[in-house]
Amino acid sequence: MTQTGIDNLAKEQRVFEPPAELAASANVKADEYDRAAADRLAFWGEQAGRLTWDTPFTDVLDWTNPPFAKWFVGGKLNVAYNCVDRHVENGLGDKVAIHFVGEPGDTRDLTYAQLKDEVCKAANAITELGIEAGDRVAIYLPMIPEAVVAMLACARLGAVHTVVFGGFSSDALASRVEDCEAKLVITADGGYRRGVGSALKPAVDEAIAKLGDASPVENVLVVRRTGQEVAFDQNIDVWWHELVDESSTEHEPEAFDAEHPLYVMYTSGTTGKPKGILHTSGGYLTQCAYTFHAVFDHKPDTDVFWCTADVGWVTGHSYIVYGPTANAATQVLYEGTPDSPHKGRWWEIIQDKKVTLFYTAPTAIRTFMKWGDDIPAEFDLSTLRILGSVGESINPEAYVWYRKNIGGDRTPIVDTWWQTETGAHMLSPLPGVTAAKPGSAMGPLPGISAEVVDDAGHPVGNGEGGYLVLTEPWPAMLRTIWGDDQRFKDTYWARFPNMYFAGDGAKKDEDGAIWLLGRVDDVMNVSGHRLSTTEIESALVSHPTVAEAAVVGATDDTTGQAVVAFVILRESAAESTDEHIATLRNHVAKEIGPIAKPRSIMVVQELPKTRSGKIMRRLLRDVAENREVGDATTLADSSVMDLITAGMKKPAADQE
Repeated sequence: MTQTGIDNLAKEQRVFEPPAELAASANVKADEYDRAAADRLAFWGEQAGRLTWDTPFTDVLDWTNPPFAKWFVGGKLNVAYNCVDRHVENGLGDKVAIHFVGEPGDTRDLTYAQLKDEVCKAANAITELGIEAGDRVAIYLPMIPEAVVAMLACARLGAVHTVVFGGFSSDALASRVEDCEAKLVITADGGYRRGVGSALKPAVDEAIAKLGDASPVENVLVVRRTGQEVAFDQNIDVWWHELVDESSTEHEPEAFDAEHPLYVMYTSGTTGKPKGILHTSGGYLTQCAYTFHAVFDHKPDTDVFWCTADVGWVTGHSYIVYGPTANAATQVLYEGTPDSPHKGRWWEIIQDKKVTLFYTAPTAIRTFMKWGDDIPAEFDLSTLRILGSVGESINPEAYVWYRKNIGGDRTPIVDTWWQTETGAHMLSPLPGVTAAKPGSAMGPLPGISAEVVDDAGHPVGNGEGGYLVLTEPWPAMLRTIWGDDQRFKDTYWARFPNMYFAGDGAKKDEDGAIWLLGRVDDVMNVSGHRLSTTEIESALVSHPTVAEAAVVGATDDTTGQAVVAFVILRESAAESTDEHIATLRNHVAKEIGPIAKPRSIMVVQELPKTRSGKIMRRLLRDVAENREVGDATTLADSSVMDLITAGMKKPAADQE
């Protein structure tokens, strides 16, 4: 029997219409879809008008050599000028750009005029260290304003930045520095995490030492954040406060070609050579600016935006550093974790800063569900008008909890699908247009062409599952993998001719709305049915005792693969028993069908996650099949696997 896609089993009937008042004043209305469809390139040409161009572009798109795109051909601009200077020139110098909240409780507001001065000083300082247009700069910083300043200063100079998440090891930093040949590393003595000064500078020193004579690094620029003692090599180390703070605030930005490289972002593969995703300037900034305006319905005079991502991830690039500042937004930048110094910290910040637009990840939302409804109930969250979700599919129950407990049952939720590779939002409801279904990214945004196809690359019908592909180029798309054009073609363009495919399964429901089903690598084959982990996890989380779930397929003599589930219970749930496990198994069978009923369910305290919140199902498959657990170095907490493995070895009641 030929497999033509992924089984579509779960059904969701709930629909949330846009609030009438929001719909009436929405930045983007329904006719935008038709306008964009009528002439896609003219539509993107119009969106490029949101930016200031030094030299106008002559063509919107050159697609003569696919999959290598050139957007806004012949146009020249300066990204940092578009994000900072022009707002000051337009009289917005006194507007707050960043409300910074440090984990210890220190705060700092930066206006656009102050941000411009800081970016100019940093650009002058980096130039003094010998950095020129085209050079690469690695940034390894906590969530402090200097991270935004450093990125914009690189963009101003035409230097290519690669931001490495501050939770990554010296090995991860070394491999990225080596691959892009970074001449400068910008770091800090440390950052605050759960009340403790967590060191960063030692990892930089270790990374440079590992590279030895082959190290391309000429200088390390160090921000003093925690005041902790760090080793200092006078030959290459420079204090930020001694060089940047003493630099001039005068700096003339230079215009660069629309296709000038802006940044390289490495996707967190666990083995082999790191994969550097290259984004360029004009197309990327256009789509970030447009999607921020459209998806978050941003009103520059009244909104306060908060994206909780780290700048080390693409979400932090597109929806902290570039999209919001291109729109002259006021935003919150928070350094710490959601539970420090208490579990209501995020809601306290929303209350204090009067946040109106809030963007976070499902993994955080499910953690808050586990902690209980009473914590957010202590805070005034009435300023919120739009909530966003990013990073993975949001379970319907987590969506409804988020809408009710954080959004007061009145806020639309924009469930955004996009990737490091796509650069900006691709699929999402529009808050003033879409009747949204909990758990669905709904459909492509205006100007974006997406489809769900079967194994042969043919579009599936409503009610069927398959693979999510992009059928036309888009402005913020990756241009290549740094230094490896062939790998770029093989990874993203080889599976389906003339279509971009990055590995996500998807289905269309009866109305044609698109639902993401997770990585196709995670699809299980149970008795000839191809089941998505996402659907079974959502069924488990819909049970009132479950906060979070991860599902894997384990080899089974009878069915080929069997479903094995790992669940975290809500804090309000009683201790788990064999009877409770049986109830959860039957709940999945009732919600989806007997074929999806887990062979076994294990209750755990935590799941193996990367520092960005992604569940590493590969490690759970090792546990489910009683194999030695593989490389766990990219986990936020590697001790989690020891606890899970120990739990699996305890005798358990027969769950068949």
